[in-house]
Amino acid sequence: MDVLIVGAGAAGLMCAIAAGRRGRRVLVVDHANKVGKKILMSGGGHCNFTNLGVTPSQYLCSNPHFPKSALARYTPADFIALVEKHGIAYHEKELGQLFCDGSSRQIVQMLLDECAAADVTMETSFSIERIHKTAEGFSLRTARGEVQTEALVVATGGLSIPGMGATGFGYEIARQFGHHVLPTRPGLVPLTLSGSHQAHYKDLAGVTLPDVEAHTARQSFRGGLLFTHRGLSGPSILQISSYWQPGDGLYIDLLPDQNTGGWLLEQRTARPLAALKTVLGDALPKRLAQRLCEQWFDSRPMRQYRSAELRLIGSQINAWPVIASGTEGYRTAEVTLGGVDTDMLCSSTLQSKLVPGLYFIGEVVDVTGWLGGYNFHWAWASGQAAGQVV
Repeated sequence: MDVLIVGAGAAGLMCAIAAGRRGRRVLVVDHANKVGKKILMSGGGHCNFTNLGVTPSQYLCSNPHFPKSALARYTPADFIALVEKHGIAYHEKELGQLFCDGSSRQIVQMLLDECAAADVTMETSFSIERIHKTAEGFSLRTARGEVQTEALVVATGGLSIPGMGATGFGYEIARQFGHHVLPTRPGLVPLTLSGSHQAHYKDLAGVTLPDVEAHTARQSFRGGLLFTHRGLSGPSILQISSYWQPGDGLYIDLLPDQNTGGWLLEQRTARPLAALKTVLGDALPKRLAQRLCEQWFDSRPMRQYRSAELRLIGSQINAWPVIASGTEGYRTAEVTLGGVDTDMLCSSTLQSKLVPGLYFIGEVVDVTGWLGGYNFHWAWASGQAAGQVV
């Protein structure tokens, strides 16, 4: 075998296609019983397969320059051309996100068809017991016997969504061959509240705000917010979760286009007899407005509030402090932050600088994208980069 790829997800299949097109004999193996499980469940079953606005700035990496090479050489337009070649209808949602009109299964089938055209061999329910470096490449002891390969590509993904079969096997391979693995943690994940903070809001589960802005000291994101039984979710929270760590301050601007203090002063003049919770309920979900009044403010008629009080209330709504206790963990995380340290990988090929013929691609590497198709695009770009040279 010329190339053995461990992992039949987005990155592994893309690498297989690129390598197979070059005439390499490629075997893709996966411990799961079917290929592309995360692709199938992504985007609510419609697969947010890339983003029109991909740039290196949307990725977290200990070396922010590392993703530049692969991303520059495989663009969203390149993947869109592949989607269109297979006649898959798609549409753009907000912020450049591209989704299939139909099912995510179309993307998986497209990749399988491309693999078949490139004479790629695929094996599922395939367990690897040992990997050994040889003079010719690598020897793998498996439940199906010994397998020899010149090159080994690790495309096993991260730890997110273990119910889909995620494991830390890729990190084990990296450590076995002397690679440093940076600490991992869940990314793009709902945040949890605890204690009195959770008690105040847990019965708001299901309440949504279509547009808020979440802030930490390092980053801010705008998007929807959803109250859950355990805490907070929605696009703005998933995005900020990759930058938030326990102990960090977190603030939510509940009315990001509004100078809320000034607006409340106007409302006092226009509606002097209206209760504060009624006025706030016109701009926020009524249940949330009532709860904020119960927690922070009373709810007198507007005419009874001094100007300074209304400005203070407005500032608190524009910077609602959230005391998050943690995240929901890998169970619901869309990605894994951290992973194989990029210092010992070649940015243009994803090959190990320590072990010739060993490659790491996709989520197993310390490159994590924003919500909105960026992580799939890293899978396509890193898989393509390795597949062109492996």
